[in-house]
Amino acid sequence: MKRVSFAEFGGPDVLHLEDAEEPHAGPGQIRVAVRAAGVNPVDWRIREGQFQKVRPVELPAGVGQDASGVVDEVGEHVEGVEVGDRVFGRGSSTYAEFAVLAAWARMPESLTFEEAAGYPSVVETALRIIGQAGVQSGQTLLVSGASGGVGSAVLQITHERGITVIGTAGAANQEYLRSLGALATTYGEGWVERVRRLGQVDAALDLAGAGVIRELVELTGDPRRVVSIADLGAPELGAQYSGVTGNVPQALAEAVRLITRGKLHIPVEKSYPLAEAPAAHIDSRAGHTRGRRVIVV
Repeated sequence: MKRVSFAEFGGPDVLHLEDAEEPHAGPGQIRVAVRAAGVNPVDWRIREGQFQKVRPVELPAGVGQDASGVVDEVGEHVEGVEVGDRVFGRGSSTYAEFAVLAAWARMPESLTFEEAAGYPSVVETALRIIGQAGVQSGQTLLVSGASGGVGSAVLQITHERGITVIGTAGAANQEYLRSLGALATTYGEGWVERVRRLGQVDAALDLAGAGVIRELVELTGDPRRVVSIADLGAPELGAQYSGVTGNVPQALAEAVRLITRGKLHIPVEKSYPLAEAPAAHIDSRAGHTRGRRVIVV
């Protein structure tokens, strides 16, 4: 089978499309014929070696953790899923023709494979950091870098929970944030004052790693109410860094519930074939994404 892998840490040029042995489902796992794989910032952060001290990777390594596809192998002790089912979920080395998933759910009928691949990690992350921020109905949450996949999920989930959201993004994505129920403003010079004019902030999320932790702490007045998924230095200022995966099966079930009820939709900004994985990483790292980027197999 074909898969994308890297044998050394570095830039996108270390990614290569190679022939590899097919993986097989172990106990509690399934294997899917991959139709699409989600592109997440963690993918290129791992490729660059950013997490080697906390999450070591043995080289050579595959890339990707989210996928949608058709079940073609079911491991021992797995119930409720059969060969031929359309699923989406989380596993490893998903930029490939076949991948093993450790957590999955049946795809809502309304989703294409490309759309479904963009949900697993995004929804799990959104639910986890909303909980860590401790924000409740009637309060206001500030989301820095709100137009990407996680931001899109956060805005919609909090809107359903009765939480007011202020989102920052580039000028081109202001209307997009408003369409998801957020109070929108641009980042850049003067952004802190623009946020203050929109309201008192009870908690804040840093999704882009743009060096704004100090300002988020200032706006909330409490570093414990600031959570980052992109700035490893956040704890130095008393804020939380969230990098440990939560309950993925529970997150997938919640994603299905919200999607089925029409309460969650994350658009796919761009799709790439396996051979263009380096370009997908370049674009993901550049930011300014509206929704998700996915690899199509």
